Amino acid sequence: MRILGIDPGYAIVGFGVIEYESARFTLVDMGAITTNADMPFEARIKAIYMDMCELIKTYKPEEMSIEKLFFNTNQKTAIDVAQARGVTILPAILNNIPIFEYTPLQVKSSIVGYGRAEKKQVQEMVRTMLHLKEVPKPDDTADAVALAITHALSLTGRKQLEKYG
Repeated sequence: MRILGIDPGYAIVGFGVIEYESARFTLVDMGAITTNADMPFEARIKAIYMDMCELIKTYKPEEMSIEKLFFNTNQKTAIDVAQARGVTILPAILNNIPIFEYTPLQVKSSIVGYGRAEKKQVQEMVRTMLHLKEVPKPDDTADAVALAITHALSLTGRKQLEKYG
């Protein structure tokens, strides 16, 4: 199964594309969509949308995994990130790609086995699981790949439930 992992934002949208088959992970591609701070916000979300359309067209993911958002403090930032997140998932919706959301706690638990793990622990596990020489950069890219891996691991659990539950 081909999975597109997304770490949403409006300055940087991390992405990771993996293949998951027979309990094996293969990295297809990873990177980040970036927008300049001096761009009008509308231009930034348009750029994100266009780049997401291109990612989906190029990699043809079967499912998308994205970080579930929650904010405690800055409402303006929360609204801007939510708007950017909307245009990030819209191409998947238009292409009938199922979207699955995971909290940071779920990602840490899935990747490291401990929900309060440090970001560096998650990044190192991503590097190890995909046999990479270095931790993916920027952090948003590493987070996106971790989201894709988390979804792949959840598929394994779901199959076990279907088989035995």
